[in-house]
Amino acid sequence: MAKATPFLMFQGGKAEAALDFYAEHVPDSRIDSLEKFGVDGPGPAGTVLRGYATIAGQAVMVHDSFVTHGFDFTPSWSFFLECADAAEFDRLFATLSEDGGVLMPPDNYGWSARFAWVNDRFGISWQLNLA
Repeated sequence: MAKATPFLMFQGGKAEAALDFYAEHVPDSRIDSLEKFGVDGPGPAGTVLRGYATIAGQAVMVHDSFVTHGFDFTPSWSFFLECADAAEFDRLFATLSEDGGVLMPPDNYGWSARFAWVNDRFGISWQLNLA
């Protein structure tokens, strides 16, 4: 085995929008490459067959599933972000939780000076930490 890469399977054609959002708002994030379904399918033309990205320095692979599944993302898998300062923490909390949800609001929970856990608008969970 060469390596393990986290794989994010989106439903409803959201993969590219999610990657655009992360590349714009999360430090050290970018879209490395996108391969899209064509008119011959099997997925809807223009949705992501295979995408490679870097999110907060972590290599990830993404896919738009054309099969509707009875499951989606859960908070049991999340990105854990170590924030550089309070301003970055506050910005990321506001941006990532907008149109998503707050699982744990910003607070001192005893293991760090400030911590929060959110779901973004695409269903991905993020733990934000300020040591």
